[in-house]
Amino acid sequence: MPLRHIAAVVVGNALEFFDFVSYSFFSLYIGRAFFPVHDAALSLLLSLATFGVGFLSRPVGAIVIGSWGDRVGRKPAMLFSFALMGVGIVGLALTPSYARIGLAAPILAVLFRLVQGFALGGNVGPATAYMVEAAPPLRRGFYAAMQAATQDSGAFAAGIIATLLASLLDAQQLQDWGWRVTMLAGACIVPFGLMLRRSLPETLHAVDDAALAPDATTGSLSIGATLRPHLLMIVLGLLILASGTIANYTTSYMTTYALDTLHMQAAAAFGVIIVSGLCSIFGDLASGLLSDRFGRKPVMLVPGIVVVLTVLPAFRMIGHFHTTLAFYAAVGWLAVMFNLALGPVIVMLTETLPRSVRAGAVSTIYAFAIAIFGGSTQFIVKSLLVLTGNPIAPAYYWTGAAVIGLAAMAFVKESAPIKLGRRGP
Repeated sequence: MPLRHIAAVVVGNALEFFDFVSYSFFSLYIGRAFFPVHDAALSLLLSLATFGVGFLSRPVGAIVIGSWGDRVGRKPAMLFSFALMGVGIVGLALTPSYARIGLAAPILAVLFRLVQGFALGGNVGPATAYMVEAAPPLRRGFYAAMQAATQDSGAFAAGIIATLLASLLDAQQLQDWGWRVTMLAGACIVPFGLMLRRSLPETLHAVDDAALAPDATTGSLSIGATLRPHLLMIVLGLLILASGTIANYTTSYMTTYALDTLHMQAAAAFGVIIVSGLCSIFGDLASGLLSDRFGRKPVMLVPGIVVVLTVLPAFRMIGHFHTTLAFYAAVGWLAVMFNLALGPVIVMLTETLPRSVRAGAVSTIYAFAIAIFGGSTQFIVKSLLVLTGNPIAPAYYWTGAAVIGLAAMAFVKESAPIKLGRRGP
């Protein structure tokens, strides 16, 4: 694949996480702008609930745009989702505060979050299917890993901007316009992304489906009949993605956790975004390279075990030392490990599913995992902290999710060409 084609596909993922994670980083200030209630904890919970609303429309977007990508092509589906994504981001960033337009402010914020969720839900499947179909067979893991790496690159870029603004602005300025500047900065790449995606060749009918899913028979079969042989893999993939989603959005909450629970300075709290972003990018790319070399399953299992064993000690270390260094080290370690474990699952699903339903199915599986657990994780984490008063409460939730994900990883079937080739045809 030419570099410009790779950039055209992955730019949507970068913008996706730039926007969604930016909201997470600034949720404390967005809550004050749209939900100015007297109780600070309630204001934050309402802001996090609005953050979660954006996930509700993801499955709808996955089904509509993803299935369209299977019928018409990956390219038009990616173009439409990317344009709609820009509308949602700009709309939210330009929504006036509650102080200026009253109840209309939170209503508009919710509507634009729904638009964003719909667009993002339909982007993952067509984009991932495109990358895997266009990649050399023995490099599919690495090409698919670029999807995750660019998502974390978006979070990293958002972290740099957020940290810079937190260093230069006070809390009132961050609430009034700082978070809006961050979102609009991400929206600036929408026109360039659309130009890049318009130049993409189509891959829907350009690959040998047997190379990706040897046991898939499509033809005139219904979607249900086509997917039935793969139901177990779909369920296992959903469980693994749900576990990884809880890990991802707990990590994204760590800025708010540092501000609201640890009472750290804003600059130090926002700095963790840069640390987790760099560590996540490293974990993503390493998982792709390793899964192409050693197979998808072992690359999920080994770091998955490490995550289960180290989440609680990492949070205890944060609470014990209560320093910026300990905070960054714990979050960075967990970010590397859970991204290593999560990376191969998307390419495994894409390799396994038939071409005729690949984009829609991958979008839908990913969207449901994100909608149920991504949209609720930060709300649950904050609720656990309020109910228990225990700063380690998020670690128990994360560990429980990691155990379920690890159990699912143990039952998946290997799909890496290098491993299947060793077994013979």
